[in-house]
Amino acid sequence: MVVEQQANTAGRIRRVALASAVGTTIEWYDYFAYSTATALVFNKLFFPSLSPASGTLAAFATLGVGFVARPLGGIVWGHFGDRVGRKAMLVASLLLMGLATAGVGTLPSYPQAGVIAPILLVALRVLQGISAGGEWGGAALMAVEHAPAGKRGRYGSFSQIGVPAGLILAQLVFFVLNSSLSPDQFRSWGWRIPFLLSLVLVGVGLVIRLRVEESPVFAQLRSSGARSRLPIVEVLRARPKQVLAAAVSFIANTALGYLFFAYLLSYGTSVLKLSSATMLVVVIVGSVVWLLSIVASAIWSDSAGRKPVYLAGSVLLVVWPIPFFLLVDTARPWLLIVAVVVLNLGLGATYGPQSALFSELFESRFRYSGSSFAYAVGAVLGGGFAPLIASALQTSTGTSLSVSLYMVGVAVLSLLAVLTFPRRPLVPVTAE
Repeated sequence: MVVEQQANTAGRIRRVALASAVGTTIEWYDYFAYSTATALVFNKLFFPSLSPASGTLAAFATLGVGFVARPLGGIVWGHFGDRVGRKAMLVASLLLMGLATAGVGTLPSYPQAGVIAPILLVALRVLQGISAGGEWGGAALMAVEHAPAGKRGRYGSFSQIGVPAGLILAQLVFFVLNSSLSPDQFRSWGWRIPFLLSLVLVGVGLVIRLRVEESPVFAQLRSSGARSRLPIVEVLRARPKQVLAAAVSFIANTALGYLFFAYLLSYGTSVLKLSSATMLVVVIVGSVVWLLSIVASAIWSDSAGRKPVYLAGSVLLVVWPIPFFLLVDTARPWLLIVAVVVLNLGLGATYGPQSALFSELFESRFRYSGSSFAYAVGAVLGGGFAPLIASALQTSTGTSLSVSLYMVGVAVLSLLAVLTFPRRPLVPVTAE
């Protein structure tokens, strides 16, 4: 009986881990399809009346709009995730992201519809941002709150690997289309395919997510009547320092991450004059390293602790930006790969343990709100406008050194926040 019960528990945890990984992969595929299209074609489709440089800046600005909406999503999903349940919010966020992404694939371009085209693009991007604001918190908590003690970093990494996995999937789709279609075909209709494909992927994700059980931690909260009435208000009163530290710690990861997979594509094709296919391969290789380093660092954090792993990654993100662009500016593909491989080791170490760390900073009654809001605020401060800032710096100074110094600055800021983290979990992950 005990053996059978243990087997059932292990099977349940594996299903939750799979649901977290598959769901976040699909959710972030949608998000990164937008980022990739922004770097490759949106300046020409939605801002053709602007100069190439100004069109790129405008396209990256729409990318940032989605980040501005993420704190709102974090508050909304966090509130209902702490009041109604983790599972229901995961299903809702996946549906919203899928519909918004498919909507982008049906948009008319500026020559077809005029100014209404970029307006609709921004509106759909806002919906993507609201969805993303709550997706990560739900997926992370489902994985961590189901996980056995001593393995929360390992299981929490399943929600984290969805980000590079979604990026890899999006890049592969764009690579195939970019390689098989002519430039005119891709600009005319080929760019729509990755967005419309989202409907199929979301259907798969919903089937998987609907089969998992609610978090046992939330189930206990519900049965005991210990749920917070206004969780976002309570977490900001009870744990303001933790919310601030968590948000700031994420700034470097999301800023340097978006410079890697969004800005680098634009920089490589427009400044270095490398082909889109070459740059997509470079980003895919870096994304695979990112995924593997996420898993390795998360497992490492179960034995070494979250803070030491975070510190190792944070230091690497401080020291690598200048060598990164020195290698990138050679325009030699193999040196670009070296640059992104090392960068993604730092990104993995500052992302792999995040689900477990954030969960251990907040009490269960307001954990969804605290984790989601901190994650969303860090994302908007870091990644929201990082490609836009980098593009503006490069255009105004004519040198990538300005972008490197910007990367160093945000990395130092996050490193200071990481130093404030407790050495051990602040609160138990189980329901109080």
